[in-house]
Amino acid sequence: MPVKRKTAKKPTGKSANKLPKKTAKRAKTLASRLPVIPEDKMSPAQRDLVAAISSGPRGAYRPQGPFAVFLQSPEYGNLAQQLGAHCRYKTVIPPRLSEFAILVTARLWRAQYEWFAHAPIAEKAGVKKQTIADLRAGRKPTKAAGDEKLVYAVIHELYATKRVSPANYAKLQKLFGDAGMVEFVGILGYYALVAMSLNVFQMLPPEGETLAFPEK
Repeated sequence: MPVKRKTAKKPTGKSANKLPKKTAKRAKTLASRLPVIPEDKMSPAQRDLVAAISSGPRGAYRPQGPFAVFLQSPEYGNLAQQLGAHCRYKTVIPPRLSEFAILVTARLWRAQYEWFAHAPIAEKAGVKKQTIADLRAGRKPTKAAGDEKLVYAVIHELYATKRVSPANYAKLQKLFGDAGMVEFVGILGYYALVAMSLNVFQMLPPEGETLAFPEK
């Protein structure tokens, strides 16, 4: 039977983002390649996008991360944020596993803002601190839960070979069901889209926050 999704509570702490001082230096040379659009300069379509984001489960719009990118092309951005809202809040994948998959994706892309935003959410959803630390360091999470290890194996196999083996597919399909498998691939695709957007446009965590991964 497919697993049932439970809504994760919004995290309040940042313990999953704490790094040793020697790796916590922020890249001073990186700055966003996109301008911040002031509210009084927004087009009607941009205002509609801000309202759509703010009225949903994510809360008030902030001019940072992927939504600041989406705002530059609001028609596209509205479609993207709708897909993102479904992938994050409405699939049958449990929050612990979906957030774990997002962190695996963020690490593969070294997407700074994606990691910053989702590491605390993953911890709140039940991913162990040690597992999060292992992922951030690029280590295989050997102490992770069994279903997390399976998700990790499938994602890494997909990135390495561009395919999923019959054995791994069967194991994950048994866990998620057919609809869940489709949604799982959707989660991977959406957060790869987000990671690419963040990396291309150099969208970093807010000033004063540390970076999870080294920047050249």
